[in-house]
Amino acid sequence: MLLQKVISLLSSQQWWSCRRRTRGYCQFLFLSNNKRNTTPPPAAATAMIANRHECFSYSTTTTGGSGSEIPHPFVSVGDFKSVKYWKENKGRVAHVMLNRAERLNAIDQHMPMELERAVKMANFDDQVKVILLYGEGNAFSSGYDLKIFSEGKRGEMLGNQEMPWDPLIDFRFMSACTSAFMEIWRSTKPVIAKIHRVAIGGGSDIALACDVTFTEDNARIGYPPSRVWGCPTTAFWFYRVGMEKAKRILLTGEILSGRKAADIGLIGESLKTSEELDEAVEAFIARIVTVPSNQLWFQKQMINQAVESMGLLNTQRLATIFDGMSRHTPEGVAFQQRAAQVGFKQAVMERDSGMVAEWSDKK
Repeated sequence: MLLQKVISLLSSQQWWSCRRRTRGYCQFLFLSNNKRNTTPPPAAATAMIANRHECFSYSTTTTGGSGSEIPHPFVSVGDFKSVKYWKENKGRVAHVMLNRAERLNAIDQHMPMELERAVKMANFDDQVKVILLYGEGNAFSSGYDLKIFSEGKRGEMLGNQEMPWDPLIDFRFMSACTSAFMEIWRSTKPVIAKIHRVAIGGGSDIALACDVTFTEDNARIGYPPSRVWGCPTTAFWFYRVGMEKAKRILLTGEILSGRKAADIGLIGESLKTSEELDEAVEAFIARIVTVPSNQLWFQKQMINQAVESMGLLNTQRLATIFDGMSRHTPEGVAFQQRAAQVGFKQAVMERDSGMVAEWSDKK
């Protein structure tokens, strides 16, 4: 009798309503930059979510493959700010589009969690066979938006604390972003990346988490923050190109052309023009949607397990810690101060030029 009551509670819409309130409270804590606030009223938490990150809009049920209704928290598109989601090809292809074209789809405070939710929505949709991920306009992603994350005052920007800094606070924020990007890796549906123009910094973190990647020859792919102020938190470089090539790229902050990235195995295929890129992606998707979803899952999980057994998840944990450390070293603080002084574009140009800069040998 007790077991029946528990099952009844878990399957009811009332339980999911309670879950929604709990999830909203958790998001209130996260979006308050992890500042401790143990007694916020539920109404205040709900208002904070609506104003700052209208992301988690839940539906209570959906129809599963068997035709029965089951609890399902990821079916509503809701009010995405930095990502768009829709389906095409009779619902078999989910389109996830990074939606900040005016900033070359740079990552803001909304994009990581919205990307995570969009992938989950596709995973819980029995119609969807494959997810196509790309950027609005003519760019994939230029990385974290440094106008947001570098030009302000330390202590008032996410990821940039006043000194001395608390590594736990930084790790909580960055590991949440990394986990959001890794929803692509965990996805039960294959995720295809179509990379136009740039996949730089955090944009490369997203692209390299995808299962199959296409780009164009003149695209630019790399992680220049490895020169100062960053470490690639999804840490796919070694697993895609091996030890020495990964070191050659990250020790210098080299930015690769799409052609070179494909030649060394970082990206799966590079096409000469943007039009050829679109055609190649469409042809690949047309073939993959004819495969049963469970077969696609079998193959992906088998290959992912091999990579994870090499230590991927532990490497990501270390990389995320180092990423936070890099922003709070003397050199990292000097770089951020330079960005606040002259603007991030000038500071990045000075960093990536290879010239000696004021933060190069900071003591």
